[in-house]
Amino acid sequence: MIDQALGILPGAWWAWPVALVFYLVFRLWYDNWGGPLKPAEIDAFLGQMERSPTAGYTDPAVVRAFLEADDGREFVMSNLVRLHPEPQPHPVSGQPTKALVLMQIYVKRFLRVLVRHGGHPLLAMRKVGGYVDAWATPPDPGWTIVGAMRYRSRRDMMKLSLDPGLSDAHPFKTAATAMTFSFPAQVVVAFALRPRIWVALVLALIASLVHLLSLIRILV
Repeated sequence: MIDQALGILPGAWWAWPVALVFYLVFRLWYDNWGGPLKPAEIDAFLGQMERSPTAGYTDPAVVRAFLEADDGREFVMSNLVRLHPEPQPHPVSGQPTKALVLMQIYVKRFLRVLVRHGGHPLLAMRKVGGYVDAWATPPDPGWTIVGAMRYRSRRDMMKLSLDPGLSDAHPFKTAATAMTFSFPAQVVVAFALRPRIWVALVLALIASLVHLLSLIRILV
């Protein structure tokens, strides 16, 4: 069956345009094609945020300033979280549940919504020590988790925050979390391959292998 598929066209040159099509589809999903937010969009988003179940967890003025400074580029949300050390009531059953379990339920649902809006995790880390280099800062409250999530755009951030799927999951986050703060940042230097590069390399590798196997079959 595989041999027949590879032998449809000598040399399987078709693997390269197929790989290109897959890469273009990836970029259509991964990149922001809507440009920066417009004033009317910002007002609409903030109005919806005030009426959402998650209202009150962030300062609308801070959000407005961030949205009005939109440059249309991707950004990374950096998160520090301290989980409750003792079990907390489950938002649905009311049963005492470990905070980490509640957070895992939230994260599982959050990631589905994040990917749907063109984002993905960059880093998820467990804290293993206290402050090593710090001054003029409050004492370490005992952070548990450090995370970094890539957002396609500020527009997608707002769509995600208002997504019903995330609103339903938010009670699990608040139940698990004793303290948290998040702030947006943009990557200045990165030594890890970004998805735009490694996805292209993986697709090129697959196309090369398909082409090579077809050539071997022809020669044999």
